Amino acid sequence: MKTGHRLCVLLVCLVLAPAAALGEWQAVEKVQTYHIAGLSGPELYASIGERGPKVGGLSRAIALTSFKLTWTRKYEAQGDACVLVSAVPRLAITYTLPEPAKPLPVGTKERWQVFISGVYRHELVHGEYIKEMVRKIEATTVGLTVPADPKCHKIKAEMTKRLGTLSNAQRLQSRQFDRAELSNGGNVHQLILQLVNGG
Repeated sequence: MKTGHRLCVLLVCLVLAPAAALGEWQAVEKVQTYHIAGLSGPELYASIGERGPKVGGLSRAIALTSFKLTWTRKYEAQGDACVLVSAVPRLAITYTLPEPAKPLPVGTKERWQVFISGVYRHELVHGEYIKEMVRKIEATTVGLTVPADPKCHKIKAEMTKRLGTLSNAQRLQSRQFDRAELSNGGNVHQLILQLVNGG
């Protein structure tokens, strides 16, 4: 992902674990930063291009939303069938954002605050997409019943298929959002222009 083309990529870390209950849960969300150099808008943006988080080990991003998702699930044999009776997610979301290494001049500082606030709002939308995906996984898997599976083997293959479909849909949604935000006139594109052209 090149800076200025797509803002963030979601690292899908689905870890399936057996064992427990559809219900209330909360994602653990945190912000981490990486330092960039410069005292002007163009210098800061150039430093983002040099130091931003790598995506896929190649190109760099302005910011990155990543997550780790694990589950505690409980399967039960009911007669000849297997049923997923409960599933409790543990979701951790990390937003990685740039941060100037040195205090900025007043004018640059104001433009930077506008820029980074907008970038953070953008990342939070990706976080909401992730949480929405987890809720959909709950809704489509808890209560899942697979006949002729008393040892609960077949149900796990069916779970994997459903999780893959939902994960792919979330990644597509995220890519489409990035494309709109970074296209000419898009919110993030405007933030970049205001930061760079403002000096």
